[in-house]
Amino acid sequence: MRWLLLLGGLFCSALQAQSEPLETVPLDPLSSAYLLKLTGGLLLVVLIIFVLAWVVKKFNLNQQSQNGLIRIIAGLAIGTRDRIVLVQVGEEQILLGLTQGRIEKLHTLAVPLEAPGEPLETSSFATRLSRLMGERKGS
Repeated sequence: MRWLLLLGGLFCSALQAQSEPLETVPLDPLSSAYLLKLTGGLLLVVLIIFVLAWVVKKFNLNQQSQNGLIRIIAGLAIGTRDRIVLVQVGEEQILLGLTQGRIEKLHTLAVPLEAPGEPLETSSFATRLSRLMGERKGS
């Protein structure tokens, strides 16, 4: 993440260093220089959107359940698009198989498993960030 911020800062400073003086000649809208600047700006905006979407997905910043009745206890990726997930609904725990087009109930656990600590889905962003920062200082 640091490298991405450093690279973005270097890119912005390079663009600022290459900027033309205040007295510029207006560009023809169909000139190659104008189209290159326009395309570069568009690609930069699209790249920023994809990076932000990746960050949201990586840190799981979207809320799973607002009221806490349904929680994801654990998950395991068994393929590129297939997962096995342990979900708790109230006091019942259900093992689900998730594929690209289906969600299938695999098993209902008779004795609920104890979750090791607080699940990530119910913790706030601030506690997750402080936990990550503490792990980084420790290593």
